[in-house]
Amino acid sequence: MQKNITSLSALNWDDLKFFLEVARTRKASTAAKRLGVDYTTVSRRITSLENGLGTLLFEKSRNTGFVLTAEGQRLLGYAESIESTLHMACEQVSGTGVALSGHVRMGCTEGFGSFFITPQLSHFVNTYPAITVDILPLPHFISLSKREADIVIALERPEHGPYVCCKLCDYRLQLYATQGYLDRHAPINGTADLMQHQFISYVDDLAFSSELLYLANLLPNASANLRSTSVIAQFVAARQGLGMAILPCFLAAQAPDLKPVLAQEVNVTRQFWMYCREDLRKLKRINLLWDYIRAVTELNRPLLLGETRDLRFTD
Repeated sequence: MQKNITSLSALNWDDLKFFLEVARTRKASTAAKRLGVDYTTVSRRITSLENGLGTLLFEKSRNTGFVLTAEGQRLLGYAESIESTLHMACEQVSGTGVALSGHVRMGCTEGFGSFFITPQLSHFVNTYPAITVDILPLPHFISLSKREADIVIALERPEHGPYVCCKLCDYRLQLYATQGYLDRHAPINGTADLMQHQFISYVDDLAFSSELLYLANLLPNASANLRSTSVIAQFVAARQGLGMAILPCFLAAQAPDLKPVLAQEVNVTRQFWMYCREDLRKLKRINLLWDYIRAVTELNRPLLLGETRDLRFTD
């Protein structure tokens, strides 16, 4: 692509809206659907923006879709700042209709994101249909500095950065097994008996946080014959009766066939932290979702602590 000298007058600021949607969805067809236009319009707008800037913003592939180049990644940060500024301006001069619309991307740990946050968000978007939400339940850290998400729920509090952060909740993990597994193996009357049993756990050297190494911390001499980087995979394996697994109570609650083992002796309490960038915290849609997540986690405190298997929703 030929480089040229870019001036503010040469740029069409509306092209940034198309750029943001393609960057978020990685597909021009999906971006077109969200924007209410056809595929060719999106493609033309992206080409126009690239020509105006004199640089390639996306690498295009049939397999991976539209992937940001280094220049595109840099532009993304500026474009999202412009988007946030525009939304804040609209909120200051317009009514609540504008304030209760827009896009929010939430990053979360895999199990909590899939089995707790996702069903709660389904109710949220039903109540606020003008707000679109992306949920990223991933088994690794999600970076706010790279603008991978607007709000993050993580196992650890961020050590530094221009973030607003709060402790979201405590949650408990216990040892679980199926009744079939327990019937086929030696009785368990105390922790000493656990050394005769099979475990399912994390791949220690691939765990994205030391907070996940529950088995090594609780039973240092225990070994796992099946390991996975995914807590959902461990959950599925435990349900097959392949061994015992230390699982979050809110996750095990989804499967009545999983029984707690030595619940008083083998349990651990961890925390979830929620944080976002300071500039985004000023947006009403961010505040609305932030407050909603805090409310539903408090409502479900008994589930998160293993005192019930019932998932509750706000009225």
